[in-house]
Amino acid sequence: MEERMDVPLCDEYRISRKIYSETTFQQENEKTELVQKSIPQKLKNECRLIIHCTAATACLKLKQFFPVLSWLPKYRLKEWLIHDIISGLCTGLVGTLQGLAFALLAEVPVGYGLYSSFFPILTYFFLGTSRHIAVGPFPVICLMVGQVVLALAPDEKFIIANSTLNETQIDYEARDAARVAISSTLCFLSGIIQLVLGVLQFGFVVRYLGDPLVRGFTTAAAFQVFISQIKLIFNIPSTNYSGVLSIVYTTIDIFANISKTNFADLIAGLITLVLCLVVKDLNERYKHIMRIPIPIEVIVAIVATGISYGVNLEETYNAAIVKNVPSGFIPPVAPDVSLFSQMIVPAFSIGILAYALAVSLGKVYATKYNYEIDGNQEFIAFGVSNIFSGCFSCFCASTALSRSAVQESTGGKTQIAGLITAAVVMISLLSIGTYLEPLQKSVLAAIVISNLKGMFWQVVDIPRLWRQNKWDTAIWLFTCFASLLLDIDLGLLAGIIFGLFTVLLRVQYPSYSSLGNVPGTDIYKDMKKYKNVEEPEGIKIIRFSSAIFYGNVDHLKDGIKSIVGFDAVRVFNKRAKAKRKMNKLLKKKQLTSSKNGIKENPVTDEDSESDDDMDNYDGTKKKEGNTNYLNVQVDWNTEFPDCVSIPVVTIHSIIFDFGQVSFLDVVAVECLKGIFEEFQRIDVDVYIAEYDDNIFGQLESCGFFNDAIKTDLCFLTIHDAVLHIQRQKKGGSSHSVLDMTSHLQESSQLIEMKDFKELRPTRYLQSQQEEYRNMMTLKTENSPTHTGTQ
Repeated sequence: MEERMDVPLCDEYRISRKIYSETTFQQENEKTELVQKSIPQKLKNECRLIIHCTAATACLKLKQFFPVLSWLPKYRLKEWLIHDIISGLCTGLVGTLQGLAFALLAEVPVGYGLYSSFFPILTYFFLGTSRHIAVGPFPVICLMVGQVVLALAPDEKFIIANSTLNETQIDYEARDAARVAISSTLCFLSGIIQLVLGVLQFGFVVRYLGDPLVRGFTTAAAFQVFISQIKLIFNIPSTNYSGVLSIVYTTIDIFANISKTNFADLIAGLITLVLCLVVKDLNERYKHIMRIPIPIEVIVAIVATGISYGVNLEETYNAAIVKNVPSGFIPPVAPDVSLFSQMIVPAFSIGILAYALAVSLGKVYATKYNYEIDGNQEFIAFGVSNIFSGCFSCFCASTALSRSAVQESTGGKTQIAGLITAAVVMISLLSIGTYLEPLQKSVLAAIVISNLKGMFWQVVDIPRLWRQNKWDTAIWLFTCFASLLLDIDLGLLAGIIFGLFTVLLRVQYPSYSSLGNVPGTDIYKDMKKYKNVEEPEGIKIIRFSSAIFYGNVDHLKDGIKSIVGFDAVRVFNKRAKAKRKMNKLLKKKQLTSSKNGIKENPVTDEDSESDDDMDNYDGTKKKEGNTNYLNVQVDWNTEFPDCVSIPVVTIHSIIFDFGQVSFLDVVAVECLKGIFEEFQRIDVDVYIAEYDDNIFGQLESCGFFNDAIKTDLCFLTIHDAVLHIQRQKKGGSSHSVLDMTSHLQESSQLIEMKDFKELRPTRYLQSQQEEYRNMMTLKTENSPTHTGTQ
């Protein structure tokens, strides 16, 4: 007989355990003390590993520095080779045209764009960890290079006088040679910076270039590129500007000379732009059908070159053409070290941004194809690539989104496709490049602009970001406008500083909330956001959602006051004032005390004393002989005669939820200690709950705990603290006013009070407060338990 047992599914759970404070938890669970190794010990261990390095460890280190040794032995020749060849050919054709076009942005002769599309690929093949990005020129980086080139080698430096024609001319040959030297030196210096950061394991710096910042910056750079290339499409004379407001001056210059437009270049540029945009859109829309995207840049360039050569556009219509495309390779040239001091800042900006763009795109493909990107190794890879390329007159390399998309969409599997791309560029350098000399510059400018479409569309981020996070929207907009109005590298720096400033503001003004209990559970939620939560009677639970440090402790105090509804210092001062007044009125027989409380006796006007008089009391008032005042012990939450004004405190406990507090500094700990003391003086107990072990360690190391503030006030959860408080208060009737006659005692003169804010309780008051708390404490069982669902 088959027996079937149905196990009911349960959507609730019940837990029974002790109420854990930090002390009781550590008594039952021995804490492991972690010993932090010093820097000399860490260096000693590293040296020991190097000295006693095994063959396996050496092989692992070698593979880390040369990632190609990890994936190349596993290369699937039959499956991947054909895809890499097709991908490399397509990417190489596109890369050749883009190399020529992007050289215009770098303000160097177009032929050097081919060098920059070839040399970086060779070193990245061995050192890079991404298998899909296409290494080479990127428009934004080229624009930043062009800004530096124009600043250090403007046309004005190369003006020569022509005595024959009685006019001045520009020595274009000397100017171009100087600009090539500047761009290659900048590439070399950026590579050094990247390599140093990679060796020092500074890959984390890319975290400070958040997505809103990068997208805002690249959008602004796209507009900068558009303005710089539109003058080539119109082929109008204009001055090359750099620095602050350069985009404004360039735009004004374009409109001022718009009447000098060369219509041959304008028509060729517009046709190229329209064709590229339409075909690129079709490639994107039907990429699931077309295995290989249409290489529209290559097709347009070939057709435009043929038309220019056949019609002879340069002589017939004065069109601007490429003219000189180098054939073959040039020998390596040492960088001009004397320029390092003038370009260290832009070199750092270019190196960081080039790395960030490449790594961001590489991580997208790595996630898609299930492999990992090593950020520090990428720094090393691009650093070595730029150092190597800088010796061959190249400008800085990163990765272009369009080329990488072509390489990935055409089936590229590894960096073998990158080698094929380099081979195609090399063939162009050796033979085909010279056939592109009749190509119009306006066609190349249109190709550049067509590749900016994705960056322009980033403006649609603004409504989405505004709905998601206002701070990120502010970072996007600030970085974009700063990069438009300032120099491009200054805009990036301003964006980074502003982003860090917003973080500081968010930390300086942290959010805080008052929590309530979800009935029947151990769950506590924000009372403003949930209707059914209930606040435990006499208990305030305050949650802080930020680190607490010297910059936000004042905001923390204000948050506590707004939630509890009173100022602990003011309450204590008011009570001290009422105590003095009751002493005085009892002495004058204007008040009487009994078991039923304090009663007011009829008084005359001359015997009465106003609150203002008591407020002005400063301890220096003349005293009558040696008469002593009397102190009384009272329950401050009972009713008093109208002549005595007492602030009402409706709570007896406060719980600070530190579950979202990441760190505390010394100032914050001292501030918390003061808050504890202020509330304890008015008989309000303060507890800490949900803290991390590191937070508790910081409290201990900063001397937070003492005789008055014990570790028993710290609880593992909010519910533990609430149950502990309820257990303490259970069965305790409200402490009625004591028999004043039995508690009237002679005491020393009241403490002199020059400033009520600095008032501290007398020893007598401290002892009476301790007596009051002891009377409210119940005898409990040795092993109290609680359930997770009350």
